[in-house]
Amino acid sequence: MPTALDDVRRELARANRILAHEDVLDAFGHVSVRHPDDPGRYLLSRSRGPELVQAEDILEFTLDSEPVVPPTRRLYSERVIHGCIYQMRPDVHAVVHHHAPSIMPFVIAGIDLVPVFHLGATMGAKAPFWDSRDEFGDTSLLVIKPEEGRSLARALGSHAMVLMRRHGATVVGANLHEVIFRSIYSARNAEHQWRAHMLGGVGALTPGEASLASGHNLQPGPVERAWEYWAGRLEKTEALVAAAKASKPAARTRPAARAKPAKVSRGAARRKKGRR
Repeated sequence: MPTALDDVRRELARANRILAHEDVLDAFGHVSVRHPDDPGRYLLSRSRGPELVQAEDILEFTLDSEPVVPPTRRLYSERVIHGCIYQMRPDVHAVVHHHAPSIMPFVIAGIDLVPVFHLGATMGAKAPFWDSRDEFGDTSLLVIKPEEGRSLARALGSHAMVLMRRHGATVVGANLHEVIFRSIYSARNAEHQWRAHMLGGVGALTPGEASLASGHNLQPGPVERAWEYWAGRLEKTEALVAAAKASKPAARTRPAARAKPAKVSRGAARRKKGRR
């Protein structure tokens, strides 16, 4: 019999695939959700491309980012991002870490990302920056040590997302659907901000506008409307892929090559003819 936890695993797997389909995640990046029955644990996929994640890939971790069951597959090396944020933010129930192309110019250049349209307001008035060099000097840029995860969580503070210099972004939410909404629309906001800058100017929302727009858009109605839309787009694409695979003819086995007759010299042919 399916359980509530089974449903969460399926929903988390779908969230991975939605973010990949909407170009927020590619082969890298990950999304997690706090365990529905145990706030001291969270759920995260094994190390796999988000577009491929299925319910059976979802594993349980403690808030120290240790697997509850000894793993048989490789794990994400940056899972401390999730565990450390869950430790510091009891209000957070879902986390996304990504390197969306629209975000990368901002984290490379160190330019502030600000809300420039109503749906982008869900990112907050301005996303803070975290720079691993400030505390740890030269690193691989991956957040793999608990002290690095805690440092990132402190930089996030009470904000909805944090930008990671030369790396990407980490986004949080009160639930899985909210964090997907915020991740997608903050990435779209970055694209709109960059294009507006190319036209000659950026008119950011005021703090009051950002607060009011965010409050409206994070209501269940808008969030579920967007989730239904993204899930539908994903379902159509996956159905087309499945149909294409099913209609592809099976590879034909080549017939065995006929043995070529042995060559006979002219002299042997004459001798053979003479014996007839």
